[in-house]
Amino acid sequence: MINRSIFLVGPMGAGKSTIGKLLAAQLRLPFADSDKVLEEKAGADIPWIFDVEGEAGFRRRESEILQALCEGPVQVIATGGGIVLREENRRLLRKHGQVVYLQASIDQLLERTSKNSNRPLLQVANPRARIIELVEERDPLYREVADLVCETDHCTPKQAAVRVAERLMSASPAD
Repeated sequence: MINRSIFLVGPMGAGKSTIGKLLAAQLRLPFADSDKVLEEKAGADIPWIFDVEGEAGFRRRESEILQALCEGPVQVIATGGGIVLREENRRLLRKHGQVVYLQASIDQLLERTSKNSNRPLLQVANPRARIIELVEERDPLYREVADLVCETDHCTPKQAAVRVAERLMSASPAD
């Protein structure tokens, strides 16, 4: 029985939104994507927010959305890749739910994000170098908050969702 929200964390392209929808369906829970909620509340897309308010403005909005989601019903929540950058967010994640770190290789992250222009942090000359930099910075923070880690490279999103659900439902999800 799942009685706390499930937060999916990890880098851009790890599969948080895709796996999150499948996981929510499997667990019969509502699903929320914090980036989509943020865009709906702001009435603007993330690249526009980055252009107008910068990353600091975006991170402030992201924290507000996370707080609101934590106060909502038990659900599966896909978070933005940088949600762990703020200590206040890491505290909220740990306090209000179970945290699943979805991992993927640099090659997979690059492949999965290469055709998406809605990722302001990857609009650079060398996206591979940027992904490496982001993963190196954020991996320790993802691990700090994670109740379990799931590798998403060598499985379909459905297989990853099943694996996560099984581990969440087991007595010891850290196994």
